[in-house]
Amino acid sequence: MKIVVTSQGNTLENDVDPRFGRCKYFIVYDTETDDFEAVDNTQNLNLPQGAGIQAGRIVVSTKAEAVISGNMGPKAFTTLNSAGIKIYSGASGTVKDAIEQFKSGDLSPSTDANVEGHWM
Repeated sequence: MKIVVTSQGNTLENDVDPRFGRCKYFIVYDTETDDFEAVDNTQNLNLPQGAGIQAGRIVVSTKAEAVISGNMGPKAFTTLNSAGIKIYSGASGTVKDAIEQFKSGDLSPSTDANVEGHWM
């Protein structure tokens, strides 16, 4: 299964980025092979609006089945939810920590956005 974790850097040792749409990187992680790749999200960092939607499109293009982030705004939530991607918000610690929490079932799927739009 492919999952995406928002990250402040391009490795598993970096902290989970609390922002979805304006995170620095998406770590695309394969839970079956433990392989990962970092996808740069700098094009969305300074958008005046629409960062969540654009970031959501990037995640959809990775064919991930789940996304883990610190927070998720309403437009990003709708974009991901419409694509059938499960959303887990409230994650913290390193990307590796978040992946382990996901694998052990310690994260629960979100049923709605947990922050307003344009949250920084």
